Amino acid sequence: MSSDNLFELKGLAKYFTKGKETISIFDGLNMHIKKGDFVAVMGPSGSGKTTLLNMLGGVDKPSAGEILYADKPIQNLSEGGLANWRAENVGFIFQFYNLMPMLTAEKNVELPLLLKRLSRAQRKKNIDAALTLVGLQDRAKHKPDELSGGQQQRVAIARAIVSDPALLLCDEPTGDLDRSTAEDILKILQLLNDEFGKTIIMVTHDPAAARYAKRCIHLDKGSFVEKELVA
Repeated sequence: MSSDNLFELKGLAKYFTKGKETISIFDGLNMHIKKGDFVAVMGPSGSGKTTLLNMLGGVDKPSAGEILYADKPIQNLSEGGLANWRAENVGFIFQFYNLMPMLTAEKNVELPLLLKRLSRAQRKKNIDAALTLVGLQDRAKHKPDELSGGQQQRVAIARAIVSDPALLLCDEPTGDLDRSTAEDILKILQLLNDEFGKTIIMVTHDPAAARYAKRCIHLDKGSFVEKELVA
C-alpha cells in the first residue's frame, strides 16, 4: 500500500439480520483514499453512505473485510482502542450539529479536548484558534439557541477540528442549511482541506455540495462508481 494512502478498504462488507433474512448493505467494497483528499460520497437513500462513514470513523464495524488506516487495520480494535483512535485521528460533523444546548459555543468546542491531557491554558488556545478559523470568536459565550443554523454548524466544525485530527467525516453537513449558508460551510471545509491538509470524506445528496470535493464516488447497489465532477 502506498504511503500516500490514509485509508484502504479491502473487501468491505456489511450485513444485517432481520428474522431469518440476511440483508446486505454492501459486499466487497475496495477503495483507496489518499492523505489530503476531499471525497464526496453520493448515492440513493439506503445505499449505505452513513453506514460506510460510521465504519470509517470506527463507530460501526464491518461484517467482513479490512479497513486500513495509515497501513494499520482498525476493524479489530477493542471498543476502548477504537475510542482512543477516534480521539486522536477523527473529527465528526453532522447534519443537525449535535451541540449540547446548555453549553456555550466555547464549551461545546472544548468537549473533545477533555479527553486529552492538556492544561486549561492550552485548551483555551486551541478553542480560540478553532473558533477564529470558523469566524465565530465573537460568539464564544453564546449558547446554541442564540445562534443561527449556520453559526451552529460552524461551532460543530470548530469542535471537530479543535484537537487537530487528520480526518474529518461529514454526514450531510449542509443538509439543514439554505444555499448561501451551505456555501459558506463548504468553503470552510475547502479551506481546511486546501490550507490545513485535512482529509475530508463527506456524505451528501447535493450535487452542488459535491462540487467542492476533489473526487465524487457514487455508492449504489453495493458498489462504488467514480463520478466526474462537473463545474
